[in-house]
Amino acid sequence: MSAEQSSISLDAPAAAPANGRAALVVLLAFAVFSAADALVKIMAGHLPPPQVTFLVTAVALVILVAHAAMRGRLARLVPRQPGLAIFRAALLAGDTVLIHYAFSMLPLAEAYLIAFLTPILVAVLGFLLIGERLTKLATLGVLVGFAGVAVALKPGVAPLNFGHAAALGSAVFFALSLILLRKTKSGETDEALVASALVVLIPIALALAVTTEGLSPLQGNDIWLALAGGVLMLAGHGLLVRAFRIGEASVVAPFQYSQIIWGCLLGVFLFATPVELHTLAGAAIVIASGFLVLK
Repeated sequence: MSAEQSSISLDAPAAAPANGRAALVVLLAFAVFSAADALVKIMAGHLPPPQVTFLVTAVALVILVAHAAMRGRLARLVPRQPGLAIFRAALLAGDTVLIHYAFSMLPLAEAYLIAFLTPILVAVLGFLLIGERLTKLATLGVLVGFAGVAVALKPGVAPLNFGHAAALGSAVFFALSLILLRKTKSGETDEALVASALVVLIPIALALAVTTEGLSPLQGNDIWLALAGGVLMLAGHGLLVRAFRIGEASVVAPFQYSQIIWGCLLGVFLFATPVELHTLAGAAIVIASGFLVLK
């Protein structure tokens, strides 16, 4: 699942930013997210990706509700603007289903690389949909970013598949959810933002699993993997919330690019996926383009 729904803290007291600590916290957050993604990829090796999404998300929701109940904070799970929350949750549900499918088809590093187009797509969609200014530097960043993906994926040389399309679709949905946040001011709690996304995603993932490949029997370690994936998902969101609370968004957000490192390492050690030079070169170009867009 993308991290965006936990990245806005609207009920936290104002404080001077502590960007150094925020950088450390967000680095840990994306390491945790990468570990959760690796577990999803392992499970998707023998289970349909929508079923994996359903299992991990259901575990995360149960843990979230149980934690809120123990702390007497169940009311904070209910969105104050349900229409807006559901619309955003639907975008994030599409993002999650697509990226989990991409994980089943692609090396983690390659899926992350395409997902890194999100800042570039936000700049383009912001210009097209809500009239945001697109500076010359940002325009250059957009062009450089797409060139980086071309370098990494070698279209016409290396075969492309539905996994690449799913990763791109995931980036588009994620970018649209960010545009929605820019266009409207939501007064939701962090808990409500997470809970609404999970509540919408669970039935969508289950319906996709039943109507496409059907539900497959679970194997010995699947329950434990789903439990671990759900715990890691929520832990990543919690760390990300903390990072955005104590640091400036412009400092914290680019650290998503650290996932390319984890994607390469996890690919080598868990899936025996070699690190390709063209992938690293393309990632470097895309990361540079992202910083140009953020300027």
